[in-house]
Parts: sequence; C-alpha cells; structure tokens
Amino acid sequence: MQQLVQSLKNGKMEILDLPNPSPLPGTVLVKTHFSAISTGTEGKTVSDARKGYVAKARSRKEEVTKVIKAAQTVGVSETYKMVKNKLESLQPLGYSLSGEVIAVGKGVEKFKKGDKVACGGATASHGELVVIPENLAVKLMPGTPMDQAAFTTVGSIAIQGIRRADLKLGESAVVIGLGLIGQLTLRLLKAAGVKAYGVDLKPDLIEFAQNNGFNASLRSDELIEQEISQFSNGNGTDAVIITAGTSSIDPVEFAGKVCRSHGKVIIVGAVPTGFSRKNYYRKELSLLMSTSYGPGRYDPNYEDKGIDYPIGHVRWTENRNMQAFADLLANGALNIENLISHRFNFTSAKSAYDLIVDLEQSKMGVLLEYNTSKELSGAISPKNVQKTNSLSVIGAGSFASNFLLPNLKGQLKLEGVLTSRSHSAENARRKFAFEQIYSDPDEFFNSDKSETVLIASRHDSHAPLAMRALKSGKRVFLEKPLCLNMEQYMELKFELSKSDSPDLMVGFNRRFAPLIQTLKSKLSEHIPIAISYRINAGKLPDTHWVNDKEIGGGRIVGEVCHFVDLCSHLSGSLVEKVSAVSMDSSESDHNTIVINIYHRNGSIASISYFSNGNKSMPKEHLEVFSGGMSATVSDFKEMIVHGNKASRKKLQKQDKGHAREMEMFVNSVKNGTNFEIKTDDCLNASLATFAIEESLLRGGELINLIEFESEWISPKAN
Repeated sequence: MQQLVQSLKNGKMEILDLPNPSPLPGTVLVKTHFSAISTGTEGKTVSDARKGYVAKARSRKEEVTKVIKAAQTVGVSETYKMVKNKLESLQPLGYSLSGEVIAVGKGVEKFKKGDKVACGGATASHGELVVIPENLAVKLMPGTPMDQAAFTTVGSIAIQGIRRADLKLGESAVVIGLGLIGQLTLRLLKAAGVKAYGVDLKPDLIEFAQNNGFNASLRSDELIEQEISQFSNGNGTDAVIITAGTSSIDPVEFAGKVCRSHGKVIIVGAVPTGFSRKNYYRKELSLLMSTSYGPGRYDPNYEDKGIDYPIGHVRWTENRNMQAFADLLANGALNIENLISHRFNFTSAKSAYDLIVDLEQSKMGVLLEYNTSKELSGAISPKNVQKTNSLSVIGAGSFASNFLLPNLKGQLKLEGVLTSRSHSAENARRKFAFEQIYSDPDEFFNSDKSETVLIASRHDSHAPLAMRALKSGKRVFLEKPLCLNMEQYMELKFELSKSDSPDLMVGFNRRFAPLIQTLKSKLSEHIPIAISYRINAGKLPDTHWVNDKEIGGGRIVGEVCHFVDLCSHLSGSLVEKVSAVSMDSSESDHNTIVINIYHRNGSIASISYFSNGNKSMPKEHLEVFSGGMSATVSDFKEMIVHGNKASRKKLQKQDKGHAREMEMFVNSVKNGTNFEIKTDDCLNASLATFAIEESLLRGGELINLIEFESEWISPKAN
C-alpha cells in the first residue's frame, strides 16, 4: 500500500510503498476512498516543516524550551542527535477520511467487512489503507456521498463548537473566521434553526458565504457592529463562535463587543485569550473552549481502548458528533459539495499541499481521491538471510531510535524491523539499513529469519512478543519491563524453563554505566553492602500511558525495576525479601514510595522513589557503603569514593550505559555467547516489583519472593 509522509527537517513529501497493515484488537482496517486535507492544521504543519531552523524555532517555542532542558541534562551533542533524529523522521499527515472496511480486529462488534465508514484521529492519515480505533469510525448510511463524508471529522469539530454554545431554535450566533470550519459552522447553525452571521478579513470568503445565503461582513467594515446589532434585533448575538486561527487577540476582543449580556464566546480555532476585561466583566460573558471533535478526545480509554461514555451521562461524544454529521449528509439536511473547492488524485498530494501553503489564494475543502479498484500490494518477500550475526527489531520509537539502534548500525546484520505503523518501519529502514520492514506481527514471525530479536515496543506488548519470539527459537533482548503482571511472569518463566540455556535479557542499562562499572570493581564479592538510592522521579499526569496498568504497567513495574536491578547488580545477589510504604496522599497513587530490599547475601538497599518533587533537581542519587568505603554517584555524571584515599571522577555528560549495554549485546550475538545479564536476574527483578506492589497493598508487610511466587501456579504447568 502507499502512504503520504513528510520530513520535519525540510518539509519534503513522499508517497511511500509500505507493507499492508493489519487490524489490531479493537480496530478496523479501512481502504480509503477519499481523505480531506485540513487547510488550517495541516497547512501550518507543512508550512512549519518547510521553514529554516530559525523559523522553525520561532513557531515551536515549547519544543525549543524542551530542547534546552534536555541539553542541560544529557549534553549538547546527545540533544543534537535526538533533535536531528526527530527532524529526520517521516511523519504522516491527515485526520479525516472515508472508505470501506476490509477487515476487523478482535473484539470489534459494530463493524463488518464491506461497511462504508467515515474515520478520524491520528491514524486516519492520507494512505490507501489505515487502521482505525473503533470509537473513531462511524458507519455511513447507504447513499451517503463518500466524497463529502471524508469531511466528517472536520465537521464534528464545527458541531462541537455549536454544542458548547448550547444554542436554541431561533437564537443567533456570529461566526468569526470563515475558512472551512467556519463555513461548515454557518451551515450547521442554519440546519439547527439558528440565525448565523459570518465575519472574516478576506473579501472572497465573505462573498462565498453571502452567495450561499448567509449574512456576512468584513471585519474592517466600519458599520459591522451596527449591522450585527440589527441582525440580533438590537440585543447583541446570543453566542460568538471563533473558528479563526490567528496570533491576534482581536477575535476575542470583538466577540466581547457584539455578544449580548450573559452570552457565550466559544473558541474553536487557535487564538490567544489575553483580552481586555471590560466587556467580559460588565456583560458577565462566558468564555468557553471547544475541544476538537468532542468528549472522548485525547482520552486514551475512549479512543484507544474503545471504552464509550454512557449516553445517559455524556449525550454527545466525539463518535456521536461524527455520526450526527454523517447522518445529516445522508438524509440531505446538509450538502457541502460546493465546499470542496479542490480535488486531487492521491498520487498528486504534493500539489495539493503546495496549493494550501500558498496564502495568496483562499481554499475551502481540499480532497484527495484514491483509486479504489487498485490491487494493494503488501510487503516484499523477505530475502534468504543467514541466521548468524543477524538481528531483527520490534518497535522503533524515539527511545529505540535514540539510544539503541545507533549503537547497532554496522555492527550486526539488521534483518527486519516491525512497527505498528508502517511509516515508522520505513523510517527505521532508511536510518539504520534494515533489510525488510513489517507492520504485521504474524508476517514478521512467519518470515523473519534472524537469530535474535530486540523488542522495544510499548510495555503491554513485551511479554506477548517475547513469548512468540522464544517459541520461534529466537534469542530475546527485551526492553524493560519484562511483563506487566504475575500471570505473564509465570507464563514467561515456564516457557524459559523448557530450555537448558534460556536466552532472554532485559535492557537494564544502568548496570553498564561507566561510573557504575568503576564502582562495582571497587566492591568486594564477599562483603555485603548497604545502598541508599534516591530517585527524583517527578509527577506524570494521571492520563500518561505509563500510569495505565493495562498499557504501561504503572511506574513501579515500568521504571522501579531499573533501580531494583542496579541494587542487585552492585550487591552481587538476588532479592530475597521486600517491603514498601507509600506517602499517604491521594495525589501520590503509590508513586511516592520508600522500598526496603533484602538480598540473599545479606546486603540491604533502600530505594526512595519520589514523584512529588521538583524536576530541576537531579533525578538519581546513589550512595553505597561497604567495608569501610563509601561512594556516591550523582545522576551518572559524577562519582566520589571515600576510603583510605578519596577519589573523584566526573564525566563530561551523563552516561546511563546504553552504548556499553549495546556493545556487550552485540558481542553476545556475534560470538553466540550468553547475554551479559542472566535470565534469572531479569526474572528476579521483575518478581520483586510485583512483590513491592503487593507489600503496598498489605500496608508495608515484608514479602518473601519465594513464598510470593509459590502462591501463583503457571497455567502452562497444568
């Protein structure tokens, strides 16, 4: 199949030949008939990408701030590499389309093969095949014009703005900004029995609205306030809906002038809100934001997991807004044919974007049309790759691309790369010279002939993918965490027990950090040690994917495993018992905790994992005490050893051991030797995190890992 992408570095656009994707659980695979280009959102994205670096920085000030903070932490050179990697990545465009369902994923009940649908969201990009979450697709009634239905997502943005205004039959509204969403808003207001008046800066947009039967005036018209007053019977309009995109505060200021007392101002477009107090105070106006398509937007439980809001509690969700727009098209209450100002064949998409970024010409709906009779080809048949010194990778996101893959390029034969989105796999192929790309796990495991697989995908996929890889006879490098729950742990352990020499290693990189390796060399194997390890973790939003137990596993399973492993590595002993207590605060959600660890050789460790601090403080501080020696390691930049003779070692930049970890991993693959981290160590660190969570549930009770594990019986063992 083909997909449109662009480079953020220079704005270059390409239509790529990619493997056909497969539907994931809770999704549908859609063959695109038409896709709509958002002249506002996409136009800005493309325009910014085509700018020089200085202009990019001016238009993306928040990103620049993040870059500066990163440079302060990991150094200028590493930050430069990460920024370069981001800019060189291939990014899809688009978020609104119509097409036909050709396959459904596990658990999908609302759709079947052959259904005509309208789709929205980040995965509804400009491509011949797209995978859409169930709540971001709506079924089209027979006879619905497919070209107009491609604008359903854009239409739902206009609908949500009107719903926020809560306008009733016979009331009035002014719409500021008469681009595509503004023109759609005028028509939807009319369909709802609301009097609508349009305002814009461009004469051709005003003329277009007037030719379609709407009252409209130029913002520069000296009599515009008087005209709107007459339009609203001298009362002022009931609501103002701002669909403009501008850096000027004029739209919000003007809305305050023409809105009636106790009216509403709704912001749909991207406008600043630093307005004067006078009108909003005296009229006691309500200023409301409208969030994209409606309730459910940006909620991963709704969009990704398909968990709907009960209609009795949330009447209009983003999906129901989309359905309402599609139904209006189907029954003829809304016709937007003349809003489609330009049509392009999908293969001429670049010309469409050239038109959009040309600010001299006003655009309405710009549509890409697809050849629906075309037979869509899948991935190229993989080559006959020798197993020796070969590696395949699952997952090529920012972490893998920044910290793992650069250290593998040129060291091993990189056979295949599997990602959930085909363009990501193609991006990895170009940067790291993979032989083959995949977007279907079944195709990957049936075709890939590499000896070893590195898994760096999302946390919830780790255990299932590791199981498949082990059953396929592959050696496995698995980024942390090993798994998300005890059921997965027991299943993995049982599978590993089938082999005399299990080959699975978790990416606990901290034990490979240069300062840690130097410290380890100073510790006696025969003397127990005491460790105090403080992590200034910082707070993550409750909605962050790591905090989702089903996806990220939570911060203990997803991150604390790193620190447990480092303590075990330094002590030279597995964890025997753990206890943990959390701060008694609803905000902490077990993310501000103190963990006590008891190792089999008598070593002890205290891990203080705090999420309630300030991120300006260095993240990690480690103290080790043993046999009259004390040592501190500060954020993997500096180490001070206190003994008979004090010593200090300071690095130019932070080094958490990723490069050394990959070096040792490459050696293991090339030489066919065991991985540097033993499988038992990986299992023990993972088991300890589950025991820590259990201790928290039991109010800080001391948990013996052997006894805790014995409470679970592997389903496979039966």
